[in-house]
Amino acid sequence: MPGVPRDRDEAGRARNARPRDALGRPLPYGAEGEPRAPEGVVRAPAETLREAQRLLDAGRPFHAHEVLEDAWKTGPDDERDLWRGLAQLAVGLTHAARGNRAGAATLLSRGARSLGTAGEAAARHGVDDDGLVAWAGRLGAAAVGETPLDLTPPALLPRSGNDAPTGGI
Repeated sequence: MPGVPRDRDEAGRARNARPRDALGRPLPYGAEGEPRAPEGVVRAPAETLREAQRLLDAGRPFHAHEVLEDAWKTGPDDERDLWRGLAQLAVGLTHAARGNRAGAATLLSRGARSLGTAGEAAARHGVDDDGLVAWAGRLGAAAVGETPLDLTPPALLPRSGNDAPTGGI
């Protein structure tokens, strides 16, 4: 709309400075929101995966998506499908947690497709792409039906029994 001010960064790109809740929903200006991951941070792949997993385990899939999106935008071309797929899975989980079942199914499907072509990049970073694709398929199928959704965060890396995820969203 004309006349509505938009948050912009130094380069003029749109940046929403509104605070957000744990699921990334915008809150009114001045409200106390969840701490946000800074945008545009270049992290080592292992650091990206650790931080994204920490956020997923804390019930903050939207914020995990932002961390994974940085890797998608700044990583090498041969890893784009890996990071895009992981970011899309996090957004799919965000939609599921918000109750948007159709959006969840769509994003989980997109994420699974991207991860399905990640191949060597997933193996190089130890990401369980087959396990994540299977998880996304189960959650996506449940989202299009009436089945209750199990929103336990996925493990981006294979985990042993003693460090498996313990909580859901």
